[in-house]
Amino acid sequence: MLVHQLRRTGAAVAAVTTVGLMATGCSGVGASADDGQPGDPSEAVHRAAAELVRAGGSRVRTSMQMASGGTRVTITGEGRYDFRRRQGRLKVRLPRDAKGADEHRPITELLTPGALYMKNRGAGVPADKWVRVETGSLSDGNLTTGGVTDPLLAAELLREARDVTYLGIRELDGDRVRYYRGTSDLARAARTASPENKLALAAAAKGFAETAVPFVAYLDDEGRLRKVRHRFSVRNGADAAGGKGADATGGKSADAAGGKGESAGAWHEVAVASTTLLYAFGAPVRVGLPEGGDIYAGRIAGQ
Repeated sequence: MLVHQLRRTGAAVAAVTTVGLMATGCSGVGASADDGQPGDPSEAVHRAAAELVRAGGSRVRTSMQMASGGTRVTITGEGRYDFRRRQGRLKVRLPRDAKGADEHRPITELLTPGALYMKNRGAGVPADKWVRVETGSLSDGNLTTGGVTDPLLAAELLREARDVTYLGIRELDGDRVRYYRGTSDLARAARTASPENKLALAAAAKGFAETAVPFVAYLDDEGRLRKVRHRFSVRNGADAAGGKGADATGGKSADAAGGKGESAGAWHEVAVASTTLLYAFGAPVRVGLPEGGDIYAGRIAGQ
């Protein structure tokens, strides 16, 4: 998917592609009114996804940095997400080329349970058409493929977080938040995820190079996730995890960075750092899904 666009940047990278609980008085999970220390860091982090659903919706900013061979490429996104309906609309911007010019219009992405929709996809897709991809069919469950990690999926990764350590109070956009560090397990998260996200996380557990995912997270005084950063180790290659590699359209991804292909069956790991920032909770979110006639059914260049 976005990987093919990165080829045009000349970047030599093969791309497949928070959080503390503050409390006042007796509010929050195991919080102490005296010193503000959380009673159980793991419990606070495990509840983050549920607190987002309770909050309704928010604005979102994302950043995904991919590194391979000493080269880094960053994809950014901005938009809104409805945690109750599990739907979001984001505008995703690809890196500039070597001359500093934009090579591709921003891609509009609709995040929904079970499917990712993309507009301005490029690669031969008409500008007025959408591309639809079933996230459960992707080798990474769309944790990295779209250049954006679904915000609720990022929070649900924390449901089975382990080795959680509380690191104190920090300031984030003028607000005090609690800062945590730990490790998520993709396989365990898949077992306890919401029904809508089980398939995506199960696919990621099979397709990633490592199921252990380190994270840092920041929670506000209501237990809501304000920022989370995951570090994924992504297996990239022509036949990685069933042959779909990093491309949401199922195309080849081994030569996505600069056109350098790999022999059949070859694969290597790409380090991906995905950051999600949530703010303006309660903001209205409207996500209109495309009609069937607006979805592109033809062949995508590079497949």
